[in-house]
Amino acid sequence: MTQTSTASAEHGEPPQLDRRRILLIIGALLLGMLLAALDQTIVATALPTIAGDLHGLAHLSWVVTAYLLASTVSTPLWGKLGDLYGRKRLFQAAIVIFLVGSVLAGLSQSMVQLIAFRAVQGLGGGGLMVLAQTIVADVVPARDRGRYQGIFGGVFGVASVLGPLIGGFFVDNLSWRWVFYVNLPIGAVALVVVAAVLPANLRRTHHQIDYAGTALLAATVTCLVLLTSLGGTTYPWSSAPIGILAAAAVVLGIVFAVVERRAAEPVLPLGLFRNRVFSAASAIGFVVGFAMFGALTYLPQYLQIVKGVSPTSSGLRLLPLMAGLLATSITTGQLVSRWGRYKIFPIIGTATITLGLYLLSLLQVNTGSGLASLYMFVLGAGIGASMQVLVIAVQNTVDYANLGVATSGATFFRSIGGSFGTAVFGAIFANVLGGNLTSALHGLSLPHGLTAASGASPAVLAHLPAAVHTAYVAGYAASLQTVFRVAVPVGAVAFLLSWTLKEVPLRTTTRAPDPADTIAPTARPATRTSAQEMERALTSLLARERRREVYQAMVGDAGIDGSPRAGWLLLRVGEHAGWSRHDFGRHLFLTDADLEHRLAELVERGYVQSLAALSEPVSLTSAGRQAHDALFKARQDRIHRLLNGWKPEQHPELMAFLTRLTHQLAASGEKPGHDLDDATTR
Repeated sequence: MTQTSTASAEHGEPPQLDRRRILLIIGALLLGMLLAALDQTIVATALPTIAGDLHGLAHLSWVVTAYLLASTVSTPLWGKLGDLYGRKRLFQAAIVIFLVGSVLAGLSQSMVQLIAFRAVQGLGGGGLMVLAQTIVADVVPARDRGRYQGIFGGVFGVASVLGPLIGGFFVDNLSWRWVFYVNLPIGAVALVVVAAVLPANLRRTHHQIDYAGTALLAATVTCLVLLTSLGGTTYPWSSAPIGILAAAAVVLGIVFAVVERRAAEPVLPLGLFRNRVFSAASAIGFVVGFAMFGALTYLPQYLQIVKGVSPTSSGLRLLPLMAGLLATSITTGQLVSRWGRYKIFPIIGTATITLGLYLLSLLQVNTGSGLASLYMFVLGAGIGASMQVLVIAVQNTVDYANLGVATSGATFFRSIGGSFGTAVFGAIFANVLGGNLTSALHGLSLPHGLTAASGASPAVLAHLPAAVHTAYVAGYAASLQTVFRVAVPVGAVAFLLSWTLKEVPLRTTTRAPDPADTIAPTARPATRTSAQEMERALTSLLARERRREVYQAMVGDAGIDGSPRAGWLLLRVGEHAGWSRHDFGRHLFLTDADLEHRLAELVERGYVQSLAALSEPVSLTSAGRQAHDALFKARQDRIHRLLNGWKPEQHPELMAFLTRLTHQLAASGEKPGHDLDDATTR
């Protein structure tokens, strides 16, 4: 084992793995996350065909809702089970569950079967999301995690854009069943690579898992979603099944509140709701998820049924929504980091969401594709402007002890909002479609087997008699208009709620949004502890440091004589006592000539002893040791200042992480680059 590996182990860093193995592990994790991310959107463009083939238009929304609900509610459980029993075996189990669900979903012969198997997929998908992001911290040193977080965020963004396109392609060229079968080869590769290269002895943490709270939360939310989706469609609002669902939701909600007050590690601490910012952000996030997933589910209906485009073309026509979402999400993250203010963005975002929903309610049979694209772009821009800013606001106002649960709680409500939005949109659509079709088809006879409840695939509709087709399309268009019209007041409520979001000066750490929130509009919440969330925030922030300014400030704070590049090298010489010039050149990616030039400055200032043979250790002088210690303390103090208001000295695990991070940064083998050089010495 090298000295670097030993130092890493002493300071709690992951065991050093070679770059090739790390890339293989990251590749396998990305494949796992790609599976789960794709399945949130890939099914959207296949839904009209699925509804026609399985004759279940009234329950269409549950194909999306079942997946979202299962993955969201299972996420906290996966995270803590991985901490307890090892993340490698849990990640493998999540892949297997997901693939089993995919096979069964592809083989489904009824809408009920498909919904049930989508829930199985969602259970596996929740594990893929949270464990993939957590395993990165087990295998990648802190200094390098920022760049990998960006890659993971990029995978979500790509999946959000490509999902509808891939789904449409399979429907056009193979079958809607391949929307699920495509997961098998990707998952098989991920499973093999994980088994071969992921270390088995990843770090574990003791937890008291809130099984009762998780089960009660899942049951309460399921009852509420069933209530909103079945009421007035499958069952009258005054019927016994709806009354039972309502009563069950109330009772389960009360029991959940009682259990959470007594739980050692509650899945959703109720005390968080006393925080005004958390309550407001959760409510706004709920509506953002409501609008996004509701629109993604029913816009393909408009494009394929009303406009008559192919599934692949409908995927392409959804791109303006994703473009608006990604553009404003990334832009607002950068502006928050630059300005240190956030309240204005949810206000603008929710106002834009409301406008976008209203514009979508204007879509008609003869609406031009350019105008429809503009309407979608407006809605996407509103969602993106609101989304990850809410997480930043929450992180900025909770204390360190609640940082992890507050972060996952805020994203949890966005995900639950998606479940409700899809279900409610579906209930409204099913409620009005029958009446609209009856009115539009008055005096015309429908072909055998074509009803409002069963629906028909776009291919079947295209071969209807012209008069029947025109009337059917008109009934669909009117129904979709009603869906979006009813959603407008929901957006207006979010706009009013956004004004209650309190503006609090941002801590430096919360100015660095998580790329998974910035680029990943459909990400499931990742359950992290407060320590893990702090580690994510700091490594993301430090990954974007401008090193010359940082080291120049550190050299000044330490009161030592030397340039920024001298300070950079002095830290590394002090952290690697016993290394020769040859070792430094190899680990710091420096040529012999460049290293000699840089070391000469330290020798000249009396910090390093005169250089001898290449194989002899480079040693600090007494003055060099004092300078190193002062520089190390300046590095540590700088990191501590990033945690303004969190009082790290009161949290031993946070202090241990800060010490570990300081040592890791001081010993980093990164390339020095020219950004540390003075203009006069280049």
